[in-house]
Amino acid sequence: MGRMATILLVAALTASCSSAAEEPQLKPGGRSFTVAAAGDVLIHPELVEQAAKDAEKTGEGDEGLDFGPLLAGVKPVISKADLAICHMETPVGEPEGPFEGYPEFLVPPQILTTLKDVGYDTCSTASNHTFDHGMKGVRRTLDVMDEVGLGHTGSARSAKEAEAINIREVKGVKVAHLAYSWESFLNPTPEKESWAFNRLDTEAIKKAELRARQKGAEVVILSVHWGLEHYNEPSVPQLELAQRLTEETGIDLVIGHHAHVVQPIQKLNGTWIAYGLGNQVARHSSPTGLTEEGAIGWFEFRETTDGWDVTARYRSTMVDIPPEVEAGEKAPDGSVEDIRLVDVPAVLDDSDGLSKERIARYRLAADRIGGFLYNRGAPGGDGLKPLSLDK
Repeated sequence: MGRMATILLVAALTASCSSAAEEPQLKPGGRSFTVAAAGDVLIHPELVEQAAKDAEKTGEGDEGLDFGPLLAGVKPVISKADLAICHMETPVGEPEGPFEGYPEFLVPPQILTTLKDVGYDTCSTASNHTFDHGMKGVRRTLDVMDEVGLGHTGSARSAKEAEAINIREVKGVKVAHLAYSWESFLNPTPEKESWAFNRLDTEAIKKAELRARQKGAEVVILSVHWGLEHYNEPSVPQLELAQRLTEETGIDLVIGHHAHVVQPIQKLNGTWIAYGLGNQVARHSSPTGLTEEGAIGWFEFRETTDGWDVTARYRSTMVDIPPEVEAGEKAPDGSVEDIRLVDVPAVLDDSDGLSKERIARYRLAADRIGGFLYNRGAPGGDGLKPLSLDK
């Protein structure tokens, strides 16, 4: 055998052995489960108006509001997961209102019923808007979540509840969900009620993870409200915290919110970090195009002989917004008539009857979302791929 042939053979064998060594050794009879996580649920006044309009058509909902049609587009994805996690950005008010938008949100509690109906199991409630309406808003929000059957973590009604850990059994696996956020300067939590809100702090996260493990959690998922609004790249503090979390804790998955635009998903030190999943549903007063785009992160956990192997997928979403027209004018033919959260791949797969302009918008969203998600190298060896519902 020639020298070059020998070198090539050795290289091939080395690569083969390296690849085999990196392949996770699945535990015989091991357990597995899937997690779906999405971006901010931010109910602006325009979405309340849409829910009222839909209630008139459907005759359903509560107190004249039906959020079902708004969120129906993602139900096939969310309901398919073994564990679906949402981020409830704001406190809720009474069913009949009054409601408020930015900067001190108070939104219809009917949205929580719809989130449950769509398939969400539990939600993070730690955000810079958690305390917009003080303890009354915190209590009311968590009370309604309990009533509709949504789990929650990140805020609390008492010091005792603040020490509790949200642990759910998912296909025979005990999964803990933690949530932390930076605190609003507009509405900080009073010192006497500091337990009501989980402030973003590495040491506090470490202690919470330890409590979760002591209570039997086999997997720990962290929701974190961080970063800079409207920036598609994670900030330096985000990157530094991600580094610490993946080096100093055993947290199995980090889900990020707050930027209201899509940020990368990256595997860092063996742990998946979704820096920002954009908005699940929102209608900002000045839509940028980017604020209407979001991603559902999809993570499959498989039990190995040495812990958990996690693979990552994603599904692109977009909030369709009708064009603004002057009084007496007519919207262009084929344009969107109602605000709707859409599953972008599903719409592109069944685009018959849609205008060329709408199809082009969905393709732009799909391409742009993928580009932002991949910005920190996730496709390569990390293996981030789009989610196919057929698999």
